[in-house]
Amino acid sequence: MTVLDTTSLDAQPVAVANALQLHDARPFSEKALVYGVQHGILDAARLAAICADAPKGMVQIARYFGSEFLRPELEKARDRMVNLISLYLLDTTGGDVAKAAVSLRDHSFLSRSKGGSDMLKRLIAMPESSNFGMAGYDDAQTPLLAVWSLRSYTDYQAELARRSEIARAIRAAQWLAEQHDLDTDELEAAGADAEAVIRTGLLMQALAPRAMHLGEWPNTVALEKLVTALRKKKLAAPTQLPLPAGVPAELRAVMQAQCASVLADLPKLLDAANPLRNLLRPTGAFRARYFLLDDPLAEVDHYHRSLDAIEEGGEPPRPASKTWTRTTQGNEDEHSLLTLFLCLAAGAPKKTLLTEKAAASLVRKIRKSGLQPELATAFIRSHAPGAYQSDYIGMWNSFVQESGKTLGSDMDYQMHDALAVLRRECHVVG
Repeated sequence: MTVLDTTSLDAQPVAVANALQLHDARPFSEKALVYGVQHGILDAARLAAICADAPKGMVQIARYFGSEFLRPELEKARDRMVNLISLYLLDTTGGDVAKAAVSLRDHSFLSRSKGGSDMLKRLIAMPESSNFGMAGYDDAQTPLLAVWSLRSYTDYQAELARRSEIARAIRAAQWLAEQHDLDTDELEAAGADAEAVIRTGLLMQALAPRAMHLGEWPNTVALEKLVTALRKKKLAAPTQLPLPAGVPAELRAVMQAQCASVLADLPKLLDAANPLRNLLRPTGAFRARYFLLDDPLAEVDHYHRSLDAIEEGGEPPRPASKTWTRTTQGNEDEHSLLTLFLCLAAGAPKKTLLTEKAAASLVRKIRKSGLQPELATAFIRSHAPGAYQSDYIGMWNSFVQESGKTLGSDMDYQMHDALAVLRRECHVVG
C-alpha cells in the first residue's frame, strides 16, 4: 500500500497525490488518502503521522497473527491493516470518500485499524449456526479474524446480514421455549435447531393456544395424544396462524417466516387417514422439521399401555418368527429394517445392510422393475413380532410415501438423490 511506503510520502503533497492516483482503484482507505491529499484535507504533518503509525500497526498485527520477525508475515500484516481500515471507513462513512478523508485527518491511523478489527470481532462473536448445540465455540476466533481481516466489505455485509438473521432466530426460539419453561441449556444439550424450535412453538400455538404459557414443551407421546384428541373432534386445519401474544416486535418477522411451513403441515397432522406414527417417526421428514423432547419414560409407559390394551382383548402379542430372527440377525433398528423392507419390495436378496455398490444396484433394479410395497407389508404381518407390526407397517408406508418417487425417478440420472435417500434412511456403508 502506498501509505506504508514512507519514501513516497516524504515528497511534496502534490507529488504524493500524483503518485497515489495510480492506485485509485485499490482499497477504499487508499482512495480516501488520495482524496484527502488532493483536496487539502490531509496536510504534510498528517501524512507524516500516518507514516509513523503504519509500521507500528503492521508490527502489532504481525505479532498478533504470527511473528513480526518474518518479512512475509509483515507483508500480510500490511494487507490486513489496509483492509481493516477500509472496512471501518466504508462502514462508518457509507462509502463517502470525503468523510473518510476527514476521519483519517481527525483520528489516528491505528484507531481506524482497531475499529475495523472490532467490527470483525463483533461479527465473529455472532452465532454462525442456528443449531443450539454449536453455541459457545469461540476457540477459533483468532483464525477466523485472520481470514476475515482479508475479506471485502461486501463479504462482511453479507455475513453480517446472515448472522443477524440467525441471531434473531435463536432469540425467537429462546422466547418460545421460555413460554414452556424450557431452558436454553436443554436446547443446547439436545442440539436443537432454532427454526425447528420456532416451528414447534407455532405448532403448539395452533393446536393448543390456551396452553401456550402453561404447558410443558411437547415430547412425541404428548404430541401424539394431543393430535389424537383433536382428530376425534374432526377439526379443520386453520388457514391462518397468529403469533403468540406478547412476541417482541423485533422477533415477529423471523417467526412469521416459519408460519407457511407449519400451516402446510397442519392438514397432514389433523387428517385421521394419515397414521401419526408415520409422521412422528424419528427419521421422518415431518419430525425433522420440529423439535420434540426425548422422554424415554413416557415412551416406555406408552408402549406398556399399548400392550395392556392388547392383553385385555385376550390375545397376547405373537413373538417374532424364526424367519424374522434369522433374517434380521438382531438388527432391528429403524435403518436396518427399512433396508430389509426395501429389498423385499424390490425383489432383491434380503439384507439389513448395503454397501454403496449394492445400494446403487438396488436403485437400478427399482427403476427397472419397480417396487411392490405390499411384499414387505406381507412379510411384516407374517413374521414380525406382533407387538411391533403396526409400527413397522406405519414406518414402511411412510418411507414409501416420502421416498418412493425419488427412488424410482428417471430424472435423477446419476442417482445422487436416490442414494442420498438410502444413506439417510437405510443402513448403507462405504
